[in-house]
Amino acid sequence: MKIYRRYLMREVSGAIFLVLLAFLALFAFFDLLGEVQDIGRGGYQLRHAFAFVLLRLPGRVYELMPIAVLIGTLYALSSLARHSEITVLRVSGLSSGALLRALFLVAGLFAVATFLIGEYVVPTAEREANQLRLKARGRMIGQDLRSGLWVKDEPSFINVRVVLPDTRLRGIRIYEFDEDAKLHSLIEASEGEYVAPDRWRLSDVLQTVLNAERADVQKLPELVWPSALNPDILAVLMVSPDRMSLQHLATYTKHLADNRQTTNRYDIAFWKKVVYPLAAFVMVALALPFGGAHYRSDAVGLKVFSGVMIGILFHMLNGLFANLGAINSWSPVLSAVTPSALFLLAAITMIWWVERR
Repeated sequence: MKIYRRYLMREVSGAIFLVLLAFLALFAFFDLLGEVQDIGRGGYQLRHAFAFVLLRLPGRVYELMPIAVLIGTLYALSSLARHSEITVLRVSGLSSGALLRALFLVAGLFAVATFLIGEYVVPTAEREANQLRLKARGRMIGQDLRSGLWVKDEPSFINVRVVLPDTRLRGIRIYEFDEDAKLHSLIEASEGEYVAPDRWRLSDVLQTVLNAERADVQKLPELVWPSALNPDILAVLMVSPDRMSLQHLATYTKHLADNRQTTNRYDIAFWKKVVYPLAAFVMVALALPFGGAHYRSDAVGLKVFSGVMIGILFHMLNGLFANLGAINSWSPVLSAVTPSALFLLAAITMIWWVERR
């Protein structure tokens, strides 16, 4: 029986891997087509486009993993059923529960891979991809915004015209308010460089202190400015919440909460990161009733098409519930868990219905 189980796991794992490679090749081609249109802007060349697409591949792997698990499992089970191998396994004593446990072992491997890639590879790769594009085009973060970036830090509001890819700041304005919410001082600096653990070294500084009757203006070549703002928080601005690591999400969410700003969007992204790898288990459970021996007359192509449609629906529901949760201030855990819970319930219902037949 162990030999049969290993054979099944090998077939399913191989099919998932091949489907994932096919999806990656397809999406890389589409990404490259999109980047080719920008060749010639600034110093952006074909080699930059290729490097950008390669750096975005880990993000594509993370995004496509549940769909690849679903389609790969469907294809493998359908192929085995078409050649009566599923029937042989069942006659040999492999129950539906044992079959599902074998599939869960495969799903567990891909779930761990999804978590590791999403937590340790994707954030860095996405940041490097964005920095590569910005450098090649001769552009910097915030250049497209009329007034630059705005960040709240305790009683201060910071306006930065430009954030360089190495997180140095240019064109800095710091508005400091007193306890009565009255403007106390304005600090303007041409450039800022981070000094660990919690300070910025500002250069070419013009400091204006507002008193009751007058404004004192002082020019300084350099000023050390203490702030909770750090490069990790600024780097967050270069990566979408879905591509951030759990650590960065927690850090940035805490920063927003400390400054009494809305954190719902990032809370939802955090819990989606926690739940998303578990989608692999839901996908193999969904594939089992579709690809079993009870449907050996069905065409494999039809099942694969069904898998694509289910995968697209899962992806859309994930995005829909995240957006609805952010708009309506739903519970972050509920917004993140609901799509997977709905699909798991559908899988359990279908397995029960198939077993009854």
